[in-house]
Amino acid sequence: MNMTENKTDELDYLKDIPVFLNLPEEQLRIIHNHTVERRFGKGNIIFLEGDSGEGFHYVKSGKVKVLRTSDDGREHIIKILGAGEIFAEVLMFNNQPYPATAVAVEPSCVGMIRNVDLEQLVLKNNVLALQLIKALSQRLIYAQQKIKNLALHDVMSRTVEVLLRLSQEQGHKLESGVIEIDLDLSRQDLASLVGTTRETVTRTLSSLKKDKIIDFDGHKVRILDVAYLTKLLSLS
Repeated sequence: MNMTENKTDELDYLKDIPVFLNLPEEQLRIIHNHTVERRFGKGNIIFLEGDSGEGFHYVKSGKVKVLRTSDDGREHIIKILGAGEIFAEVLMFNNQPYPATAVAVEPSCVGMIRNVDLEQLVLKNNVLALQLIKALSQRLIYAQQKIKNLALHDVMSRTVEVLLRLSQEQGHKLESGVIEIDLDLSRQDLASLVGTTRETVTRTLSSLKKDKIIDFDGHKVRILDVAYLTKLLSLS
């Protein structure tokens, strides 16, 4: 393999990040050169809510959870992120503190581009600017949908919605057709995603398991009947 191929290969990870997908190689190289790469062990804090915001982050490998802490100390998980997903994008073009905390769910590699560098890149590239606007718009839609689910849906519907979303974002299909979600999340973490108590989400999962719609052991959840879960959500 020649040197040119090696240089191209080192940029491949950026092509898996949607906001960088359609950028030419020369722009990808600039982004790569401006990226600060950090590695975190399981449970390590990437940044804390209220810390001075450094910049735009993306998951190169591993998984990251973004959460907020209520006044009484309870954690509320906003989202679980996998490789290729971005976070802290709300800090783009402003110098506000981080609005949430980010924690590595498993050993993870995270890339960060400082705001001052990202602003210069955006000014020189309309495609990147448009991709970032789309990403912010998608995150707003996600937030609005989550608020709607909390307001209008019962615990069963919210649990089903979270399971379906995790199956799409983090799941992989086994040879049997079953979708397995292998996330190192506690029942408390899952309850936080659903917006309920650990006891309630445990009862809800047990009910779905009893009806042979899902199965679980340890941190693995297997979706046995995706069609039925989808139907349950559509009826809510």
